Amino acid sequence: MPPNDPQWGKRPNDGPPDLDEMLRKLQQKLAGLFGGRGSPGNSGPSEPSPPFNGPSPAFFGGSIAFIVILVVGVWLASGFYIVEEGRRGVVLRLGKYIETTNPGPRWHIPYPIESAEVVNVSGVRTVEVGYRGTPKNKQPQEALMLTDDENIVDVQFAIQYTLKGPEDYLFNNRNPDDNVLQAAETAIREIVGKSKMDFVLNQGRSEVASRVKVLMQQILDRYKTGINITTVNLQNVQPPEQVQASFDDAVRAQQDRERFKNEGQAYANSVVPNARGVAARLIEEANGYKQTAIATAQGDASRFRQILAEYEKAPGVTRERLYLEAMQQILSNTSKVIVDQKGGSNLLYLPLDKLMQMTGQAQVSAQGADVPLPRMAVPGEQPVTAAPQPAAIDARSRDAMRSRDR
Repeated sequence: MPPNDPQWGKRPNDGPPDLDEMLRKLQQKLAGLFGGRGSPGNSGPSEPSPPFNGPSPAFFGGSIAFIVILVVGVWLASGFYIVEEGRRGVVLRLGKYIETTNPGPRWHIPYPIESAEVVNVSGVRTVEVGYRGTPKNKQPQEALMLTDDENIVDVQFAIQYTLKGPEDYLFNNRNPDDNVLQAAETAIREIVGKSKMDFVLNQGRSEVASRVKVLMQQILDRYKTGINITTVNLQNVQPPEQVQASFDDAVRAQQDRERFKNEGQAYANSVVPNARGVAARLIEEANGYKQTAIATAQGDASRFRQILAEYEKAPGVTRERLYLEAMQQILSNTSKVIVDQKGGSNLLYLPLDKLMQMTGQAQVSAQGADVPLPRMAVPGEQPVTAAPQPAAIDARSRDAMRSRDR
């Protein structure tokens, strides 16, 4: 029925809802929910509802219990936490260390009784000594160090480390990262102070880094920091900027010295084997010449003995044979042509093929050594040099020679 109806409020069941009745019903429902007694049924005639005087004590008791249970549940649920892979959970009870938990879902008694702190043990952390960020951003108070030979070097290096004991890392030291920095500076100064400048700058850099790592680990283990040093990287090792130019000159001089030594050694390695090879070749040639001379002498002696034996048997024939062999050996090396005019023969025989061959050989030798060409004698002209041929010797001259030999 709309409110502007003229019959509003005349019928007994019509009218606006009673607020007291609504509050009473709500109170009865809450009382039944928390163990109270509900309102009687509507089977009999309804009694007039008493006036609403506010919530009853049972309502307050049930509400408080519900709130307490809700708060307790939320408090207990706050004790759940998750430890990720590569991390560890450290549980404290009233500020005292209790245990270290592994990765996975975990629960502890909620705050303020217990608390849990998750620590990253697999992450690599870095500490820089002698610089910050880049090598150009130097920290002279950390980088300048004194060597054993009383020289100053500028050393910049970085330390990488992980955690091996999260409880030691949290509770045994107030500032563990600062402890790493101080331990690194202490270790590097001790190692550099016991080494020469050239050793630190050149060939000993890797050894210095390994020794610094070992010494740092010993210092941190002595303090029980729970830190594990993984890498020591020497970023820059050089003399101070004020003497950098002079030091570069000295380094270049050392490099030139080593280069000259290497070049000299290489030259010696090339000359000595060659000299030894030449000496060995000369020795072998001398031995060969020795054997050749001995064999030749033995052969000549043997031939002479054989000729001597033949000469004793027939001296005349042997002398003639020796004469003919000697003349053949001598005249075979000359280019002259001998013509006998006393023979009275009109037929002249010239070996043109041999003359042409000998002339060609003489021209070739003359071009190389400027030797004059041979000249051929003609009939009616006295030859410059007469070399008798074995065929041109008559019997009378041969007999005369034999008589003179005898």
